[in-house]
Formats: sequence, C-alpha cells, structure tokens
Amino acid sequence: MRSRPELTGLLGGSFNPAHGGHRRITLFAADALGLDEVWWLVSPGNPLKPQDDMGSLKARLRSAEKQARRAPIIPSAIELDLDTRYTVDTLTKLVRRYPKRRFVWLMGADNLAQFHLWKGWRRIARTMPIAVIARPGYDASAMTSPAMVWLRRYRTPVASFRKRGQWSAPALVLLRFDPDHRSATAIRRANAGWAEVLLGQDRHNVKRDTPLRDRLTYRSIRSWEDA
Repeated sequence: MRSRPELTGLLGGSFNPAHGGHRRITLFAADALGLDEVWWLVSPGNPLKPQDDMGSLKARLRSAEKQARRAPIIPSAIELDLDTRYTVDTLTKLVRRYPKRRFVWLMGADNLAQFHLWKGWRRIARTMPIAVIARPGYDASAMTSPAMVWLRRYRTPVASFRKRGQWSAPALVLLRFDPDHRSATAIRRANAGWAEVLLGQDRHNVKRDTPLRDRLTYRSIRSWEDA
C-alpha cells in the first residue's frame, strides 16, 4: 500500500526573534489544515526588511528552536544550503528536493497585503497552495490588495483543503482565529540585547564548542558562517 505524502507547512520569516505568537499561529494552522509538521524557514536576510536591528542568524535560529520545543515544528536555515534569497526560488527548490512531500505556504495577512511586491509572487501561488492567517490590523489591506484580487478566484474552503491527496495550486485558504498581538518588534523594543542574552545563556548551558545544527540539513551554523 502506498503511503500518503507528508503534509508540510512552510512559514518563512526573519524570526527576529521567534516568539510565542509564531508558535501559536503555527499550531493553529497545522490543526486547521491537517498538517503533519511545519518548517520555519529562518531567513538569512529578508530583502523587504531593514537589517539595522537584525539579530545574527545563530541567535534567530536558536530562538526558533526554543519556541519549537515539544511541537511538530522544525526551524531551519535551509535557504543557506539552497543558496536562495527570494521565497519563489526557495519554494521551487524545496519542491524539487522533497518530491514525496506536499507543501503549503503559510503567511500572515500582513504579508498578503504586500504580496504583490514579492519577486515572482504569481509563480509562488502556482507552486503550492497558500494559507493566509488573519492578523490584527491587516485584514482590510490584505483583502483589497492587488494579490488578493488575483487570488480570490482560487479561494478554497478549509474543509475541501483538508481532503488528502486533493491539493493543487493555485489555491488560497483563509484562516481566522483569536488575535495574537505579540510581535518581534515589541520584543526588540523592550529588550534590544535579546540576541546577546540568548547566546550568553547558551554559553553557560552547553559546551562552548557545541555547534548549532540545522535540523533539516544537519549542517552546523558555524560551518555556514565560516564558508
């Protein structure tokens, strides 16, 4: 008997830092869509975000690992291994690398509002289904965005999407749940040195020469940084 494909959500972002809001929306989306697991794609550098207050990749990935504990969530900096910077290229390569998986791209309504600015956004929509998670303050701009005008014809009910083996793209699923107002911006404002504190804790809790390994590629962040 042929086993069914692994149903995998992809949530990209800087995770600067990862926080409980990321975890909460991920678990909600996984339950709503019937996903086996979700990969957090911790971006080496987001072209649409300023880099001035960006924590190091090691700190951001470490924060993601802490938030993903005891959950079907796998944080990864696999874009370094894929040598991609833009989402459209990352998703294209992931589909080729993992042909036995079925992927769905997860994003907040704030990203849908600016989705038309992303490189190859229509190609992203044709590569895998997209699930948009409501986010406080962004629903109106998301629903009237140029991308939504194009995607609206592909809107799919959650119940239909959950049917195994019937995924196709383009497809748009809208998910709504109780708002979560936590944000990485607020965390950075309250604690500008969060990255140094987190890595300092690591130095006290683990051996200094223990590398942080990527759970998808098994490469150490140190080897990437030294490459």
